[in-house]
Amino acid sequence: MLRDLILLVEDDPDDEELTLATLREHHAGRVHVVRDGYAAVEYLQDQRNELPRAVLLDLKLPKMHGSEVLRRIRSHARTEFLPVVIMTSSKQEEDRLSSYRGGANSFVTKPIEIGQFREAVRQVSSYWVILNETVDF
Repeated sequence: MLRDLILLVEDDPDDEELTLATLREHHAGRVHVVRDGYAAVEYLQDQRNELPRAVLLDLKLPKMHGSEVLRRIRSHARTEFLPVVIMTSSKQEEDRLSSYRGGANSFVTKPIEIGQFREAVRQVSSYWVILNETVDF
């Protein structure tokens, strides 16, 4: 069975709203939103929850930084191969390096301009949800 769920981990209400609007427009699947790093880990580790097809993960989150969320995702057998796309406003080389070292599948800097932001979300969801072939978890 093809999973179509995306887990969006985003604490900025404006970015959340814009991402959700774009995903509704271009992605036929479902989106589950959590607003802090702790909630993301809790959701993914709960065996009762469906695993998403991909995680769109911000870095600068309350309660637990995105890099720690990524580390915990990669350290559990249930989620170790789960596609994780870092979507952040950070342009710092160190954030990019630490994300890839931590096992991120992709690193996308959120554009400031709304049209470019929407296009980035559209492309990310098209690739990771429609084109990318995952393994069964």
